[in-house]
Amino acid sequence: MTAISETRPTPWYFLPATLVVAGCLIAIVNFGVRSSFGLFTQPVSEAHGWPREIFSFAMAMQNLLWGIATPIAGALADKYGAARVLIGGAILYALGTILMAFSETGLMFNLAGGILVGTGIALSSFGIVMAALGRIVPPEKRSWAFGIATASGSLGQFIFAPLGAALITAYGWHQALVILGVCSLLIIPFALPFFVQNKTAGARPVDEADITMREAISRAFGHRSYLLLVAGFFVCGFQLAFITVHLPPYLGQFGIPKETAGFAMGAIGLFNVFGSYAAGMIGGKYRKRVPLSVIYILRSLAIAVFVVMPVTTASTFAFTASMGLLWLSTVPLTMGLVTVMFGTRYMATLYGFVFLSHQIGSSLGVWLGGRLYDQFGTYAPVWWMSVALGVFAALINLPIREQRAPAFATA
Repeated sequence: MTAISETRPTPWYFLPATLVVAGCLIAIVNFGVRSSFGLFTQPVSEAHGWPREIFSFAMAMQNLLWGIATPIAGALADKYGAARVLIGGAILYALGTILMAFSETGLMFNLAGGILVGTGIALSSFGIVMAALGRIVPPEKRSWAFGIATASGSLGQFIFAPLGAALITAYGWHQALVILGVCSLLIIPFALPFFVQNKTAGARPVDEADITMREAISRAFGHRSYLLLVAGFFVCGFQLAFITVHLPPYLGQFGIPKETAGFAMGAIGLFNVFGSYAAGMIGGKYRKRVPLSVIYILRSLAIAVFVVMPVTTASTFAFTASMGLLWLSTVPLTMGLVTVMFGTRYMATLYGFVFLSHQIGSSLGVWLGGRLYDQFGTYAPVWWMSVALGVFAALINLPIREQRAPAFATA
């Protein structure tokens, strides 16, 4: 009697559609919780009698550690699979956020909110999710997948920014941080479907060069277009982090209530759901570097108009809606360019180094915002720095060549 071999069907929780949904939920929580931290600048500083520079320095350190840990997280995910990295990140994220509520000194606050939260965000970030999704969808759908994952992160901002403001109003900043820390643990069950990729982690796609990770990193940094992309993403981080942390207290100077500021920050997330998704669709059909440059120019224009206009509730929501359309729209285009130039095998690692540049810019934007405010009593210098840097980023993205880097091409 001839034995009949049967192929066991893939469980529903390991299907590509399930992984896309799980990845989107991870992005919502990961990006959402941290997007509310700017609302804590004033109450935490006043409760401890700290100058704003202390809170700003912790957030700057958070952004820097997020950036430094991202290439490491990407390398671990490329080698061992995304699930374990995401779960470890969720635990660090929760621990750091909760310890922020119990920190009595600036040093402890920097350790919790800076080092622990920053590392936890990196290990559980949507960059890890997008790299995982990039391996399960066909090339013509990758830009769409990157767009929808980024849009989910923006939806998290829309949910958690007003939620954070409501929690502060209802329970105080201390309990609000504890609740947000617990919320970050939701990443753990959402990460479980990604265990399906552990058996293929580190495998070489058939259409990509057979090189080691060390060779991939070295060759990438010898590629001019990659260096231009890295430099441009520095500006993205500078602009976004400064606005995330310092827009709420800036609005407070003009009598805008923190609840309104929370909804305004939420509007950024809501409008970026559409902006990021549209950017992903555009990147799948057209050259990516041109819309990327346009986004940076439009950001500079929106910031300049907001700074010179009177600050009212209407102008605030007009600004946050405009910035929302442009907020994370750079991400699917940037990730798409990394994939075009280098393929998918070391995508998480090589995007991690691009993101490190982003986070160096973030750290500088957050720290300078607090430092120059304490020195001059105004945020104006950093607003205008953001305008000038946006023009710079638009110009250096235009020469990028959208093709596979020669060192990564197959014979």
